[in-house]
Order: sequence, then structure tokens, then C-alpha cells
Amino acid sequence: MISIIIPLYNKEKQIAHTLQSVLRQTFQGFEIVIVDDGSTDHSVEEVEKVQDARIRLIYQQNAGVSAARNRGIREAKYDLIAFLDADDEWKPEYLETQYGLYLKYPECSVYACNYEFRNSEGKITPTIIRKQSLQDEDGVLSNYFEVASCSHPPLWTSAVMVKKEAIQTVGGFPIGIKSGEDLLTWARLAVKYEMVYTTIIGAIYNLGEGYDFTNLPPRRQDANDPVGRALLQLYKEHVPHPVGMKRYISHWHKMRASVAIRYGDRWETIRETFVALKYNLLNYKVMPFFVLSILPDRLRTYIIKKYH
Repeated sequence: MISIIIPLYNKEKQIAHTLQSVLRQTFQGFEIVIVDDGSTDHSVEEVEKVQDARIRLIYQQNAGVSAARNRGIREAKYDLIAFLDADDEWKPEYLETQYGLYLKYPECSVYACNYEFRNSEGKITPTIIRKQSLQDEDGVLSNYFEVASCSHPPLWTSAVMVKKEAIQTVGGFPIGIKSGEDLLTWARLAVKYEMVYTTIIGAIYNLGEGYDFTNLPPRRQDANDPVGRALLQLYKEHVPHPVGMKRYISHWHKMRASVAIRYGDRWETIRETFVALKYNLLNYKVMPFFVLSILPDRLRTYIIKKYH
């Protein structure tokens, strides 16, 4: 049996569709724990329209997505936990695939499916996953940081199932972080537990406009970079160091540079560029952000719109 955790905040237009993707699963041994994080729209009413005894709706004051997921973890009845965001969806065989991985690799603690992107216009694009060395369509992902440093995230929240004990041992999802809280959680799991990955596409990541480089990201990144500092602390604490982790830290700062330049923050972009190069001098993909940061505003805006 699997506990499905869905954090819910102002997704009245998406939650019914997301729930239907769960109820259509070929594997039906689950409960659905929906944690309403203080929604101010009609999200709760949309959930209440769906009649299924396996749905439990829990209410809390708005505390953020991490707090909502952690509440769901605490409330979960079963030892296997699958996460699904309220605006994403699963293909019908998703849970069957994940449960099959659990049966095949019972000694592991984290199970991840491949996924695909759908933009606001409905266009589907695949993930790009490099350097995974599986001999078959599934296997133990022993080089998580190496893969994650040069690919789309091999672990994405709505395509991950984890043992309850493991996610609780690493403290669940960190509270008070606006961006990257999930990446930090996967990193903490990766240094402690074995992960399984399958190339089978089981989930759909519905992108908003902020995920297009020409648009502003959906939220500003955290001041003082708590995720970057926590990743560095993980790196220092684990000797021998996990394969590829320095490159992954560099990749994280490249992502921060990407957000900073879109908000027009020159100095933050320059700072993040140099930190990225500090941890991987060969991270050439960060250099365009540095170049954009020193250009006049109008020229920078023109280049971003024309070439992205």
C-alpha cells in the first residue's frame, strides 16, 4: 500500500484533473492525503466533489509547501510515500511501475521514474538525462550528483516514491525555503540511501510561464542561499565525497545566476557566476549569464527575447 501526499494551495483549476490521474491508476492500493495549506480559492470545494473513501483532506494555516508535505508524511498510514503536486499528473501505470521497483529493489529507499514536460500551450518535451549508467531500463542510481549536475533533475517531486522512515530520518522537506527545498531533500537522501531510477516515463510536469527563460521565474530565490550552504555542509560531512557533488554545487549556483539575471540583478548574477566557477572551473554554461550581466539593460533584454 502507498500513501500519496498532495500539498494543496490555490489550485482550484487543476486539482480535479490531478486527482483523476490518481484514481485512474492501474495500481489501486493507496490512500490520498491532501493537505490544504490555507487555500483562499475554491480548491477545497473541488476536492470535496470527488467521492472516494481513500481521500483524506487535512487543513492547516498557510505554512508553505514543505510544511504541507511534512504534515502529509506524518499523517501517512503506509510505509511507502509518493508525492504529487496539485497541478501535475501521473500516467495510468505510474504507481504500478513504482511499486514494481520497490518489489525488485526492496533494500533501496528511494524510487524515481522518468517524466516529461508539458508547457502552457500543451507541447510535450522529454527530459534530458545524461551520464546515467543503467544497463537496463531500471537500476540503482549510484551517481546521482553526477547525473543531476548535467541533466534535468533525475529526481522530481511528482515522480518520486520514498520509504517513510528514510524521508523522516533526513528531516523531511526543509521549512522556510522558497526555492530548491526539494533538491536539498533529494541530496540529503542521496548521501544516505540507495536510489533506484527507471527510464520509464510515469509523470507529467505541467510548467507555468515562469519556466520559460524569457519570463520571470515564479518566485524570487532565497536570500543568503540556505540550499547552497546546506549542500556545501553535506559535501564537507561526507568523506569520501559523493561522486559529482562539487559539480552539482556549481550547477546549483548556475541556476541561481539564471534566476538573478532574469530579475535584472547584475551583482547577484556576477557573484553566483564566480561561485559556480569556484566549484567547477569547467562549468562553461554559466558564462553567458556573466556576459549578460555586464551588458546594458536594453541590449540584455533584447538578447534574452531574441535568442531564448
